[in-house]
Amino acid sequence: MSPEFSQTELERYSRHLVIPEVGLEGQKKLLAASALIIGAGGLGSPVALYLAAAGVGRLGLVDFDKVDLSNLQRQVIHGTGVVGKLKVESARERLRDLNPGVRVDIYDEPFTSENAMRIAGKYDILLDCTDNFPTRYLVNDLGVMLGKPVVYGSVYRFEGQASVFYAKEGPCYRCLFPEPPPPDSVPSCAEAGVLGVLPGTIGTIQATEAVKLLLGIGSSLVGRLLLYNALDMDFKYVKLKKDPRCKVCGPNPEVTELIDYEAFCGTFGSSPNEASAESREISATDLAARLHSSEKIRLIDVREPYEAKISSLPGEQLIPLDQLAARLPELDRSQEIVLFCRSGSRSARAAELLVNAGFKKVKNLQGGINAWAREVDPKMPVY
Repeated sequence: MSPEFSQTELERYSRHLVIPEVGLEGQKKLLAASALIIGAGGLGSPVALYLAAAGVGRLGLVDFDKVDLSNLQRQVIHGTGVVGKLKVESARERLRDLNPGVRVDIYDEPFTSENAMRIAGKYDILLDCTDNFPTRYLVNDLGVMLGKPVVYGSVYRFEGQASVFYAKEGPCYRCLFPEPPPPDSVPSCAEAGVLGVLPGTIGTIQATEAVKLLLGIGSSLVGRLLLYNALDMDFKYVKLKKDPRCKVCGPNPEVTELIDYEAFCGTFGSSPNEASAESREISATDLAARLHSSEKIRLIDVREPYEAKISSLPGEQLIPLDQLAARLPELDRSQEIVLFCRSGSRSARAAELLVNAGFKKVKNLQGGINAWAREVDPKMPVY
């Protein structure tokens, strides 16, 4: 028997010990390691369960919410018997039962600029299992300032994303999204829904990346954004590059301490030099005239694919709003872009996203494709 392991531990981790890339030394690394999981919901559930099962010696859980019946469709660390209980307490009980040898610290408090350094400083790796942009930017900036990797995941309906943002080795989240989207432009799970098993897929990928990083094996998702479509069972990768102008991880950072992230994610259009939303609008008749004159305009339809089957504009490219941020590299910043949706609301948010990402030639079709149907093409259906 190895002197570092009890008989119980040898049995518990036996399937790790026979893997050459892990073995006794690797398992010792995991037992000595620590990970902070921000969010004990859909993503945090599989992350916490698998890291505890793998024997990561110390886990921190941050969440200040209580278990609701609507959570149980995807937040598998909780059960019916703990509805109404604090999520961190429910999760700790489950993890203790799964692996009593793992220490579980809980933080029943919002994760903010005031407490983030205090909480995160003692952990080796950060796992972003959140569902809102202020905390997402906070976790990213925290990782950069502490020199720790951030394992990122997000889910929406049938689609998920995962990456590792580690400024020492590659880009950070701000390199990909320098500015957040407009407030309320991306619906929550409650508003848009999410396939129950989707957080399990993405969360398990996050846990896998964390274990690999802690062991120092394999190729991580640093510099790559994984895009997963559950309906098609399709995995794609987008290569990410470090932005030398990044305000956090660039050579001349502007953000050197944690800021008010609620304000950061809620103050759009405040710059006096930024074009107002109204000035970015173009009417259906004006757009028709410009297209008729053969002007080079790129039409981007931010509706859902099933809507594009009802009506469409010639030459359009379909990029649903929830995919737009991840697909910005497909767009030419020098080309004039006109965005449209059904009535102009979603495309207005899309235009705001592009402007905040540095696009200058952006217009929003006022009234959407329904306005085009009423004012330009009466044969087109209105829905």
